[in-house]
Amino acid sequence: VQLQASGGGLVQPGGSLRLSCAGSGRTFGSYAWFRQAPGEEREFVAAVDMSGARIRYADFVKGRFTISRDKGKNTALLQMNSLKPEDSALYYCAARLYWTVGYYSSSQWDNWGQGTQVTVSS
Repeated sequence: VQLQASGGGLVQPGGSLRLSCAGSGRTFGSYAWFRQAPGEEREFVAAVDMSGARIRYADFVKGRFTISRDKGKNTALLQMNSLKPEDSALYYCAARLYWTVGYYSSSQWDNWGQGTQVTVSS
């Protein structure tokens, strides 16, 4: 079982990036993105179930980030627009078999990718 995150990089404020999380070894029912800045705790960003019926966002990304999924590829995407310097962090994807009402808590997710760095700077 493996999650492979990709798509991070350096972007100027106001720019965009798209992160991808590809699952292998099993079919996951839900995906999420969390992020962690140096010296900070890991925080929830967005989550989606593979049926598309449930999508959740942290308040600080609403209207700027969009999470989506490709069931056929067992992949989740995070489109990030209007990026700000405070969005800079290591972004982790997570997955689990079923949706959880505790989606915002990292302890509820039992499969994690390796993290991809996002840096927003001029």
